[in-house]
Amino acid sequence: MIHYGKHNVNEDDVAAVCDVLRNENLTQDHKGIEFEAALCQYTGARYCITVNSATSALHIACLALGIGENDTVWTSPNSFVASANCALYSGARVDFVDIHPISRNIDINALNTKLAEAKRSDQLPKAIIVVHFAGNSCEMKELQQLLQPLDIALIEDASHALGGTYLDKPVGNCEFSNFCVFSFHPVKSMTTGEGGALMVNCPDLAKNARLYAKHGITRTVSDYDYFTGQPWEYEQQVLGFNYRLSDIQSALGISQLNRLDSFIAKRRALVARYNQLLADLPLKLPVDNPQTESAWHLYVVELRNHEQRAVYDYMLSKGVQLNVHYIPIHLQPHYRRLGFSPGDFPVAEKYYKMALTLPLYPDLTESQQDFVVATLKEALD
Repeated sequence: MIHYGKHNVNEDDVAAVCDVLRNENLTQDHKGIEFEAALCQYTGARYCITVNSATSALHIACLALGIGENDTVWTSPNSFVASANCALYSGARVDFVDIHPISRNIDINALNTKLAEAKRSDQLPKAIIVVHFAGNSCEMKELQQLLQPLDIALIEDASHALGGTYLDKPVGNCEFSNFCVFSFHPVKSMTTGEGGALMVNCPDLAKNARLYAKHGITRTVSDYDYFTGQPWEYEQQVLGFNYRLSDIQSALGISQLNRLDSFIAKRRALVARYNQLLADLPLKLPVDNPQTESAWHLYVVELRNHEQRAVYDYMLSKGVQLNVHYIPIHLQPHYRRLGFSPGDFPVAEKYYKMALTLPLYPDLTESQQDFVVATLKEALD
């Protein structure tokens, strides 16, 4: 079976994890600090809080911004449910902004129109979570210019985009946003098994986010000085959560980060081949944004004249696993119960009905890719 995504783990990764297992504390030790520093160095952000998932990172970003009851958060319907769920976890309401038909990211024109309507009715959101779909950054500078005068916070869900760039700078530097979130799920740019990170430049926001990630607890004696203080003392300042990332996972992350650029280079080379091999098929291919270099987490094509399920089933029968990213969040049963309906965000809904994600990961060989393309041609005949 050729899967749509797959992690890459080598002997250096295994050795890094085994070193922690044999010689170090398994959690809350220096590997976590080292991993956070490495992510800051890679992205250019001032602070990093590593956590057990990107979902957790999104949640503590909302909490650090003070999002709660009577607040509203807007996001893209074309994403995994976590991009919206994090606001619900915080007690806020959720709404969506439709996507652009080419970039599949949030449509700035649609956002501008919706903001004008919300301003007239005094119902502006407290934050907007934009999603860098498939690894391609949203237009962050334009978004900041639009939102900053309205005092609306901006969170980047860059779960797909670690290793990508925007305006020649690494995604995650937070130049145009309050927070940026990464995912280290096994099919992402790099992995810690499960895990995530929250990048931020503001020291107060970083302090608040870290507090929420660690039970809401601060220690009176932070350096555990057994001679001058009482090491058992601690204070719970807020109702926080146990979202910590273990040192085992951090060690894997450090090792993987050393190879991140090579992972992204391999993805980009495979994308270039896909673009060439699929050019004559009845498909809508993904389009590059001149402002960005995508991390290419996903390679999604859109069918023109074929039924999605039929193509998916045929490919699977031949040993090629495709996927669909994503069922629009507002069509999920839970969100339907919140009042959303088919037709609310028509661009995302139309895209979903035609989208198929092809296999893409660093270890995908050219011969495997050729087989994927040949099988897809058969499915479309």
